[in-house]
Amino acid sequence: MAERISELFNSFQDYMNNEEELREEIRAIVKDLERTSRDIVMMLQNIHNENNVEENIIVSQYCSSARELFEDVRKDYARLALVVPKDQYYRFHDQWRFVTQKLCFLASLVIYLEIKVLVTKETVAEMLGIKNRREDGFHLDLEDFLMGLLQLAAELSRFAVNSVTNGDYNRPIEIARFVNELNAGFRLLNLKNDSLRKRFDGLKYSVKKVEEVVYDLSIRGLKPGSNPIGQETE
Repeated sequence: MAERISELFNSFQDYMNNEEELREEIRAIVKDLERTSRDIVMMLQNIHNENNVEENIIVSQYCSSARELFEDVRKDYARLALVVPKDQYYRFHDQWRFVTQKLCFLASLVIYLEIKVLVTKETVAEMLGIKNRREDGFHLDLEDFLMGLLQLAAELSRFAVNSVTNGDYNRPIEIARFVNELNAGFRLLNLKNDSLRKRFDGLKYSVKKVEEVVYDLSIRGLKPGSNPIGQETE
């Protein structure tokens, strides 16, 4: 009896050791993803610099460089997909959830800067080098994608403010239109996830921030096609 119990608990210990080794392997890959995500953030933060308001500079330099860094992201997700057991994705999902959300945000920002549209989930999955659908294997979780889009709204509201500071009065109007459409889309969802719902609550502040920028441009006569309030047209 004692020998059987010993064998049983030894098997438990082997199981725990193997799982800890797997988690360590995942953790190492996630650290690489986090490092690359920081590099992409640093690259794209250049869009806020006053000397870089030209559209061609933003796209040709910063978006292009960010896309090159996404090549490393795809390699790391490929490593992660090989390590994580196919039927245990959500068992370990918490380990890469937050970096994936950040990378979804960064991918959506690149697409917006390049072609001024809302990125699709399929495109983000392709940029990350993972599957779009759950049944196909290591995939992009829908809630991670949505969290990334909500981070995009906050970043664009900041971009709108800095654009005015840098003398670009057209971009805040484009951003206001985009953020309002994004807000309308999210309002169609019945959000059950607490963290996602809380992040969505912050979207209204991004919308308000951008609308205040556009309103300020209007009353100062700086909005393209407008005159200052109180000033008659000739």
